[in-house]
Amino acid sequence: MKKRLTVVISVCLLVGLLVLFTGCVSGENNRTADGEQNQVKTIGIVQIVEHPSLNTIRECFVQQLEELGFIDGQNIRIDYQNAQNDQTNLKTICQKFAHNHYDLILAIATPSAQAAIGETRDIPVVFSACTDPLGSGLVSDMNQPGQNVTGTSDAVSAEAIMSLAMQITPHIKTIGALYNSSETNSISVINNLKEYAANNGLTVVEATVTNSSEVQQATQSLAGKVDAIFSPIDNTVASAMPVAAQVARKARLPVYVGADSMVKDGGLATCGINYKMLGQETANMAAEILHGKPAGEIPVKVIKDYYIYVNQDTARSIGVTIPEQVLAEAAEVFDNN
Repeated sequence: MKKRLTVVISVCLLVGLLVLFTGCVSGENNRTADGEQNQVKTIGIVQIVEHPSLNTIRECFVQQLEELGFIDGQNIRIDYQNAQNDQTNLKTICQKFAHNHYDLILAIATPSAQAAIGETRDIPVVFSACTDPLGSGLVSDMNQPGQNVTGTSDAVSAEAIMSLAMQITPHIKTIGALYNSSETNSISVINNLKEYAANNGLTVVEATVTNSSEVQQATQSLAGKVDAIFSPIDNTVASAMPVAAQVARKARLPVYVGADSMVKDGGLATCGINYKMLGQETANMAAEILHGKPAGEIPVKVIKDYYIYVNQDTARSIGVTIPEQVLAEAAEVFDNN
């Protein structure tokens, strides 16, 4: 009798444990109405450096994912890491993401994407703010990227920016190119600038940097040699844009740049993309992947809508009058007066 009672109790305990275990599992892996598992997935975000344009991409990426039902702390976990413009940090961050088998990596800016792809082909990598995905070796085909990689491009049109520059400051004959010579995204745009200059009788004088601490001296080196400065969406220059702008103001030099945030930080003007939109489009791609679509089957998206941004404070400080037509067409005019 005692033996039988012991068996009954043991069976009851076993059933209870199974029910409890099943409940715990179902709490972590609930299924949606369409049968898709609602597991908590981990997204690693690696960003090369802090500057407003890249920050906007990251913030809007997270916000758009929320709109699409992927909420940090609920059904996804986001691990954000910033490399502080250090290649060793980049490699370490991406190695960590790969070692921990994250479900997706968002790589913001070309160096981040190159580092992420270099560390893993098993984890889907979605890049953003990569000016030249082909030239940077991120993909071999924009329509069929393959190899678990896709993303968005902030392709800058040197011609569009220079056309705007000639509207605002038509006296320009010599352009100073300020950029990091190790950033492939910048090299691509500067090559386009040189092509535009050759076709329009302009001269390009280069001032290259390798880190943000060199931006001030490089900008100073252009004073007295050029009529204006051009800087693409260069992560190194963008992170030190207030310094470059201050030097240029003292020299009364207009600085034409590749991003709206660089205009806000003291550049004179740009004709570029909307980085909020770039972050949103990147999130749309990430959502497709989280729902099960292979990253390599999603075409790389190039944002081709350009907007004019102007800094009136900078214009006044260097004695430049922005034409009324440019002001009327501008998406945003930064003016503290």
